[in-house]
Amino acid sequence: MSTVEKSIEVNVPVSTAYNQWTQFEDFPKFMEGIEEVRQLDDTHLYWCANVAGKRKEWQAEITEQTPDQRIAWRSTTGAQNAGAVTFHHVDANTTRITVRMEYDPEGITENVGDAVGVFSRRVEGDLERFKEFLESRGQETGAWRGNVQHGQPRPGV
Repeated sequence: MSTVEKSIEVNVPVSTAYNQWTQFEDFPKFMEGIEEVRQLDDTHLYWCANVAGKRKEWQAEITEQTPDQRIAWRSTTGAQNAGAVTFHHVDANTTRITVRMEYDPEGITENVGDAVGVFSRRVEGDLERFKEFLESRGQETGAWRGNVQHGQPRPGV
């Protein structure tokens, strides 16, 4: 497994950044290669992406979700990956978002890409595009404020 960790500061309050991140179906608007994300229920997502010219599909489970603090996940089918996104209060209008992700590159093309930092740069670019997307709007497109612990949803706080 390979690991990437990237952070960015976004000029919105923590709740705004967190709320937007919970809008998983908006991910194709700022994540390179992501063609579709569909929320199946409170804790399960379907993903479709173009990775190194190949269509990949997988499902993921949200294993932990704490409003304004953290969202963690792991894949349950397809490409192996897991990680967490954390939200840190810098000041009233600034949030530091940190993405830490583990993934298993498949095949020679993905392994070579991983070795030269393609995935790391992609995550960094995704965070930059998230920042632009959110700051240009000034507000989130929606929100889900529920808690998830050990993969089990606990209704909104």
